[in-house]
Parts: sequence; C-alpha cells; structure tokens
Amino acid sequence: MRAAGAHPKTREISELILRAAEKARRESGEPEPELTRPVRWPVSCTVGPGLEGAIACESKVGYVNGSRGRLVYRGYDVFDLCAYSTFEEVSYLLLHGSLPTAGQLARFKSTLAQYRFLPHTMRHLMSFPVQEINAMAALRIGTSMMRQRLTWRDQEIARPAPETAIGTDEDSIPMETAPTGEEHAIYEFKRRRRAKPKGVPPTQDAASDIESCCHLIAGLATLTAGIARLRQDRLPIEPEGALGHAANFLYMMTGRRPTPEEERVMDVALILHADHGMNASTFASMVVASTLSDIYWAVGSGIAALTGPLHGGANEQVLRQLRKIGSPEAVPAWFKRARAKKRRIMGFGHRVYKTYDPRARVLGPLAKHLAGRRPGMKNLFRTATALERKVVSTLGAEKRIFPNVDFYSGLVYGAMGLPPEIFTPIFAVSRVSGWTARVLEYLQNNRIFRPRAMYVGKLDKSYVPIHRRGRNSASRRLKS
Repeated sequence: MRAAGAHPKTREISELILRAAEKARRESGEPEPELTRPVRWPVSCTVGPGLEGAIACESKVGYVNGSRGRLVYRGYDVFDLCAYSTFEEVSYLLLHGSLPTAGQLARFKSTLAQYRFLPHTMRHLMSFPVQEINAMAALRIGTSMMRQRLTWRDQEIARPAPETAIGTDEDSIPMETAPTGEEHAIYEFKRRRRAKPKGVPPTQDAASDIESCCHLIAGLATLTAGIARLRQDRLPIEPEGALGHAANFLYMMTGRRPTPEEERVMDVALILHADHGMNASTFASMVVASTLSDIYWAVGSGIAALTGPLHGGANEQVLRQLRKIGSPEAVPAWFKRARAKKRRIMGFGHRVYKTYDPRARVLGPLAKHLAGRRPGMKNLFRTATALERKVVSTLGAEKRIFPNVDFYSGLVYGAMGLPPEIFTPIFAVSRVSGWTARVLEYLQNNRIFRPRAMYVGKLDKSYVPIHRRGRNSASRRLKS
C-alpha cells in the first residue's frame, strides 16, 4: 500500500508513523465486547459523576479503547489513516461512512476549496478587537457570523410557527414519574428536517445537512488562520485554490506556501484530532443539536466547551512547563518538587486512556523529526523526553499515567513556528469533522438529551415573609 507521504521529503514521516503503528499493535489487544455491540434500550450501566460511564447513544463514527490504546474512525485504525490518507479523505469518511472514490474525493475537495472563501465574514470579524480577545472567543464570534451569512436560520421568515412546537419529553413520563403511565418507557426517535422557507436565496444552506458540515470544515480553517494573522497585526490572506486543506491552512496563517514536509505534518495532526469519542465538546455539540437547533450552533457549543482549560489548551501549557524546567538535567529536581507539591504535570494522563495515547505515539516521533531540523526546539524536545522517562517510570507503573496527545502536539506546532495561542483553535479546525459527523449521525435517530439530577436539598421549608426575615433566619438558611 502506498503511503500518503510519497514525496521524497515526506516519506520519512510516513515511515515514522508505520513504525509507531507496529509498536502500538504489539502492545494493544482486542476491542471491548461490552462497548462494541448494538444497544437494547433501556440499558443498565454504572454511571459516575459527570455522566462518566453512561451510554447515551450508538455510533459508527469512532471508537476509543482506553485500556488498549486504540483509536478507530469508521472501522479504520488511526495509524493507517495517518500513514496513507489525508484530512480531506478522513473528513469525507467521517461524514459519509466510507472512503471516497477518486471522483467523490475530487468533488469534496472542490467543495471545500469553494467554501474556504469567507470575505464577508472575515470583513465583519475584523471589526472586532481580535488582538485583545482570546483566540477561541474570536473563533466563536466568527462561527456565529458564518451562520448569519451562510444560512437562512436567523431570518424572520425562518421562525418556526408556535403550533409546530414538539413536546419531546412527554414519552419519558413512565421512566421519570413511575408508576404513572406505561409499565416501561416508550422511546420516540425522530428525524425532522426544516423545509427551506419561500424566498430564501439558493446559496444559503439549511444549517442541518452535509453542505453545512462542509461550510464549517472549510470555514473554521479560514477563520482560525485569519485570527492568527489579526492577532499579529497582519491582514488575513485569501486561500489558494491549488493547495489542499492542510497546506491552505498553513499558507493562510504564515503567508508562505508550506514545504511538503510541513503540509504532511499538519495533515497528520489534523487527522489525529478529528474525532475522539464522546468527549466534552462532542457531547456539547450533540446536546445542542438534539434540541433541533442547527449544526452551526452545535459546533459553536463545541468550540465553547473546548475553550475550557480542562478540555483544551493543555499543549500550550506543556510548552510553558518545558521552558520552565529549562533542561533535561533539571528534570529530576523539578519532578521531585512537583510531586511534593502535588502539582499537575501537564501533558500526562487521560480520562479515557490507561496506557500510551495512540496519538502521542505518532506525534512524539514527529516532534523529534522536526526538532532535529530546528535548533531552537532541540533543548525543548530533549527536556520533554527526559520528563517522559521520569513520569512513565514512576506514575506509569503506579497509576497508569502516560503521555497524552497534548504532550507532543505543542512541540510539533511550536517547531512549525505557530504561535501557542492558536494551538486550541487548531484543535477545533480538526475536531469540527468529528463534531459534525456525530451530530449528523445522532439526528438520524434524534432524541433530546434529558439526564436527571439527584435532589439532595430540603423538602419541607416554610415560606417566611420578608419583614420577618432577620439575621437569625438568614444564618439558619446559610447553614442549611
């Protein structure tokens, strides 16, 4: 099989990926049978805080095996996709469920190329003080502007009539208010499409289909690149029609055509981040979509979730951490102090993985490859490998803590000369493919998300008129 990096300057990158894949497969195992089969609703499972362990839906989009370190998109191992595929092909796979033919891929690339041009949205975004606000905040604003420009959803004629409102919780009554109603819950899965109102221009999409997904996949790259330039007091650059997605993204950020090596590395990085199970931002996107809002708002909620420091931004912190350590020789003393103060070591451990993150297996060799060609990054990489050895030899054995995707992705982006504040938006540029694919899939059998909370407050308080509420009663309420 021919690797995607057939160019002489990128062949070494493909070989690095294949070697990482070989090592990972020697250490991985079979899928989890309890998590790789159809669901018979209702399902019983052990649920922890934050819905940990809860089964919310079925999916064919992606699979993560945290105990074995496996990541699969639509049945394909992520290592194979990195070695042989491109981000455009992977995006098509996630959206459509199968790898494209040559003709299908050509049409898909042509669509993305067309949708990368966002002159009106970029012009409006430039009216905001992008230099003064968080890059993710700017990306959320830009996504909302895309929605206003490219869809008819905000027009007055698009307002749904009140009589079309749907009571989606009514079929949950037996489960939520037992023993009222039926003996068992009755589940109603519906796929509803909103018809385009009369008078809407044909160029505007419905914000609920493949066309909307393509607008977002192409558009987030353009927006992120423009934001990166605006934050450097430079004007945005229009995309170049002859370049692919990864190359265009780098070109629009840096103002120069990337080398084949840079394009290939960015392609691999985008593939690795495209989907990752029911993570917080994906779940946020699906929750919003389940209300029959639309895909633009769903992706906007994914961006908002990714803005939180518990989900995005760790790779930026990894670089700061490595620079603070200073050198490989300083690692033992720094690590000892960090353990004594119970300080979190950025770039290690994962909510799902209890072994080596497969994405880190690819990004680690890529970071080494790039650092060797960029003198300013050599010391950072040597410090990173020294820290990895120290953490794995101690916390790896004690608590199954290993490097995650963020530990090396920041080094990869840093070695490519990209500013740290744009690292998390790059995550969104990739993950939008997974967000939109899972939203489309879920809407085929949509059911609004509606978990419950355990009420632990009091139930028998008496109302106290305001003129009788004194210091004593206030004190009692605070204690309760």
